[in-house]
Amino acid sequence: MLMPSIFGENLFDDFMDFPFGGKKINTMMKTDIRDTDSSYELDIDMPGFKKEDIKAQLKDGYLTISASTSANNDEQDKDGRYIRRERYAGSCSRSFYVGEGVKEEDIRAKFENGILKLSIPKVENKPQVEEQKYIAIEG
Repeated sequence: MLMPSIFGENLFDDFMDFPFGGKKINTMMKTDIRDTDSSYELDIDMPGFKKEDIKAQLKDGYLTISASTSANNDEQDKDGRYIRRERYAGSCSRSFYVGEGVKEEDIRAKFENGILKLSIPKVENKPQVEEQKYIAIEG
């Protein structure tokens, strides 16, 4: 069991440098949300991921962004003996409630320089007008 240090950091974070552990997990999927007149603009930090690693799904008013990756860093010397073998795999996801009225075709997404940029239009929630229903009275 690793104990926290008195300096607020884990000694092994920098030494091991795992991409999905330690203090690195706090930097994954940090999101900036801007409210414009007609939409919400999201910038999600996704360092180390490629466009094909990322999936965006809209279901029941929730926009879920998920990503998964794996890497294999095999190095061998000239005799074929391993000098280093490191493998890691990881995934992360985040959900945002965007409303029932938003449709997939209305959302714009762009991935560049490790940042996923999403534009989600504002949908005006129109209050449903209650229909007045009467009970027929016989007699």
